[in-house]
Amino acid sequence: MASFDEAARRTLGHEGGYVDDPDDVGGETYRGVSRRYHPDWPGWPLIDEHKKSGGRLPPKLDKDENLQQHVGDFYKHKFWDKLRGDGIASQKIANELFDTGVNMGIGRAARFLQEGLNLLNRNGTSYDDISVDGDIGSKTIVAMDRLLMLGDEKTLLKLLNLLQGAHYIDFMRRAPVQEKFARGWLNRVEITRS
Repeated sequence: MASFDEAARRTLGHEGGYVDDPDDVGGETYRGVSRRYHPDWPGWPLIDEHKKSGGRLPPKLDKDENLQQHVGDFYKHKFWDKLRGDGIASQKIANELFDTGVNMGIGRAARFLQEGLNLLNRNGTSYDDISVDGDIGSKTIVAMDRLLMLGDEKTLLKLLNLLQGAHYIDFMRRAPVQEKFARGWLNRVEITRS
């Protein structure tokens, strides 16, 4: 089964440190945790204390072990567990779902997976269609296991990345100010070869 530690290591490599960019819809963030969307996260009081104490903020935050524990706990409970990462047989798919969930929300990541599974079931002959409801339940896990048994891991990964990339493009078209984040977002889209 997939490992949270591996998925978190890969995703947190994209998330950077402390940022407060007025153009970022997430607003003030630390390692990808947005104050706007997660104001009750227990790491914010620690960050606020570091801001008051002066000095260079990013190095101080990165060395705060208590803060780093809050980061790990946040990602495990808010994303990995809700995506049922421990029940995913493929580390690569778990990594992709986790990263997409962190960047775009777990509901969207789950819908991408469900849509991809439905598109790859050979019109229901490999396994039944599943609801595209953004909630990974037992039917989604069973369909994914069946797809993996058929040897289609790389195909599903390609499809997940295509859906992710299409979302970024659509988002930038609707909000051109977001184009400045394009390179960072597209670094998350990995197209694999068969």
